[in-house]
This record gives sequence, structure tokens and C-alpha cells, in this order.
Amino acid sequence: MKALPKKLLPLTLFAIAVISLFSVRPARAYTVTLQQVGSNVVANGSGAINLTGLTFSLPGSLLVGIRSLTGVILTGPTGSTADVGLYAGFTGPTNFGSGRFFLANTGSGDLVGIEAGEVGGVLAVPPGYVSNTALSSSSTWNNATFASLDVIPGTYVWSWGAGLPNQNFTLIIGGAGVPDGGSTVSLLGFALLGLAALRRKLPLLRGTKS
Repeated sequence: MKALPKKLLPLTLFAIAVISLFSVRPARAYTVTLQQVGSNVVANGSGAINLTGLTFSLPGSLLVGIRSLTGVILTGPTGSTADVGLYAGFTGPTNFGSGRFFLANTGSGDLVGIEAGEVGGVLAVPPGYVSNTALSSSSTWNNATFASLDVIPGTYVWSWGAGLPNQNFTLIIGGAGVPDGGSTVSLLGFALLGLAALRRKLPLLRGTKS
């Protein structure tokens, strides 16, 4: 009986790894997914932004909407112009289509977006935003399609800084699912190692009488 805890150690490690796999959710870089939902186009954004490596430009006021010709997408509550903090210093594509500006019909959450194609493009975050704080935002364009908004499906990434976590902004048009930077894969690896250890131990357990 004294050896029982030792025999159960692989099983314990495997259980811990599996629990961690489903409970640990490190913050990922901010990502917006633009999808066709019924007769509408819906943008959902979530994640965090690390402002290190960007330069504060100025506070500003922008309209919640999309303009693919100049790489503009801003999501969040609709209405009049929205107050945001603007930061410059990223690199990436200057457009994701050829469309004019389209106001969003509805929206909620934080005001977050990017204006990439204008001179000295800017990243927009809520006023007073603190780096790596979780953000969540959504907007909907009623009775719209990718074609009517003149956006080109694909993945567009803007980045800055020295490669620290969350130093990028990603727009996925027509995609589903976003990689989490490898954290889940790493945890799955630990789980598989635990399972392998358990399988090596099982013959001993089956052949041992308590």
C-alpha cells in the first residue's frame, strides 16, 4: 500500500495536464473576424494589445465602420464619432479591398480598430487603454455581403515592436478559428507525455497485488 501513491503519479500528472489544457487561456493578440452571418456581415474582435513599440499620436474621433480601400475597420458602439486613443508605428498591408466607407448599423463593446492606408496609419484603442488589458468588440452591417462592402477574404496582420506578445493586430475576413500562439498545443504535449508515462506504468500496476 505504501507504493500506491508512486504508482498513481503518472495518472495524477496526466489529469493535471488535461485540466490545464481546458482551463488555461492566455490572452492572445487582438483579432477581428469578419464573417457573413445570414444576410448581414458581422465583425467580432477580442484579445489584447501591447502598445510597447507604438507612438501615441493624439486622441481622436472616428466613425465605427469599414473602408477596405484604406485599410480601415473600427468596431464598437455605433452613433456619432467615437473618442479613441490613436497610436502610430506599425507595419502591414495598406488595404484589404477597394471599397468606400460603410458605417456599421449596430455595435457593442470596446472601441478598437485600425486605419492602415492613410499617411501615418494609426491603431485605435479606448481612451486611457492599458497595454495587455483584454478587449472585446463587435459590429454588424445589415443586408451586406463581402462583395457589397468590397472586402477581399483573407488574413491581414499588422505588427510592431520587437516581437513581444500581443504586438500585432489581425483581421480575418471569411475565416474561422484563430491559433492561440501555441499555448494549447504545448499543454496538449504535456498531456500526451503524461499519457505515455501512464501506459508504461500500467503493466506494472496490472501485475501487482496490493
